[in-house]
Amino acid sequence: MSRYSILVVDDEWNMRNLLRVYLSQEEFEVTEAVNGEEALARLASRTFDLVILDLMMPGVDGWEVCARIRQTNQVPILMLTARTETKDKVQGLNLGADDYLTKPFESEELVARVNALLRRVSIDYSEHTSSDILTFQDITIDPEKREVFVHDQVVDLTPKEFDLLYVLAKRPGRVFAREVLLNQVWGDDYFGDLRTVDTHVKKVREKVRKAGAVSNPIETVWGVGYKVKEKESGK
Repeated sequence: MSRYSILVVDDEWNMRNLLRVYLSQEEFEVTEAVNGEEALARLASRTFDLVILDLMMPGVDGWEVCARIRQTNQVPILMLTARTETKDKVQGLNLGADDYLTKPFESEELVARVNALLRRVSIDYSEHTSSDILTFQDITIDPEKREVFVHDQVVDLTPKEFDLLYVLAKRPGRVFAREVLLNQVWGDDYFGDLRTVDTHVKKVREKVRKAGAVSNPIETVWGVGYKVKEKESGK
């Protein structure tokens, strides 16, 4: 089995070298980029399994790189930041990052987050067939192709946004607590908090509405969590 390939993006040599040492010890294949432009060029020329992206870089910073990656690529992104403010982390998640890691960090936490993202970059659909295509309201979900449509319009969701919508849509009418969604989509070894779920729900709603959905696909059950509404009888 081939090794996972990881693109490390940081303008500081010491940090790139530290990440290379930690990741190479776990037998990951590591490629480095010294700035945002180089990172985008490398992503355009080959495929990576994961991107570790520093937030604060001169020129094209991590936020802009993340946004530009998400225009064409759904590779998992682990954002590195020395900032501890919640608003900065939320901004990264809103732009499409899958997780964040605050500097300084221990090698064990880095490796745990990387492994968690790689394990859960996609739900295992090996047993799915075309009969597993889900349709509700004016939305269609194809789990095998990992595509979502509103009528004939493709909705560009990140991997975690897709997984979140799919988990809810598989059980229409069931109310999922935030803790349950965090566990099922991000895994029980994810280090984030419940606001991660709220942020991703908001993004799914915005993207589906922008694609032309008439109604909100994910309903809030106040004080509990979220659900997808059951089909009405006879419809």
